[in-house]
Amino acid sequence: MPKSLFWSRTDTAGAEHALLDDGQGLAARGTMLAVDPIPWTGRYQVTTAPDWTTSRVEVEVEGAGWLRSVRLERAADRWRVTTAEQGDLDAALAAAGHRPAGLPGTDDPDRLSDALDVDLGGSPLFNALPVRRLGLTGRPADTAYRITVAWVLVPSLAVVPAEQVYTSLGPGRIRFSSDTFTADIDLDGEGYVLRYPGVAERGDAR
Repeated sequence: MPKSLFWSRTDTAGAEHALLDDGQGLAARGTMLAVDPIPWTGRYQVTTAPDWTTSRVEVEVEGAGWLRSVRLERAADRWRVTTAEQGDLDAALAAAGHRPAGLPGTDDPDRLSDALDVDLGGSPLFNALPVRRLGLTGRPADTAYRITVAWVLVPSLAVVPAEQVYTSLGPGRIRFSSDTFTADIDLDGEGYVLRYPGVAERGDAR
């Protein structure tokens, strides 16, 4: 993998390190760590087609006494979602005073059929997928795209459809909106997050 990106979380104690090759679409693998809602470590792999449409994502998240994994594969305009679990995440959450996470994956993959992108919760790398697919870094200011993504929640690894809006704000900046959340994100020249207010900041962004 010829490129290495590192982000520090600003919303909680945590970080992400991604190794990637974006010569023809994206092939990347990464590691995430966070302490919210309980300490966990995540590992992922993501592959896109040359046009940056996501074709495969694998995520594994592990904490004390539990491990979960989910795999999403897109073929013939449908997503196949496969999950596995060891231990008991809900018991770990309950012991820390949190609500249960529920089951990983989705009970109805057809609800994801409109999604061309996957969004992994808390990962700045995954914002680059729609940015590059839509060519947002070269669009005029105020150009907006409303998309549906397959949103993978962490640490539960539940997969849900989510509507998001990406708006170009001119060179090096986009506005991200989903439900009531909005953030103006700074990007480098290749469309990767430099600064995501309230979420993360690149290690070389200063």
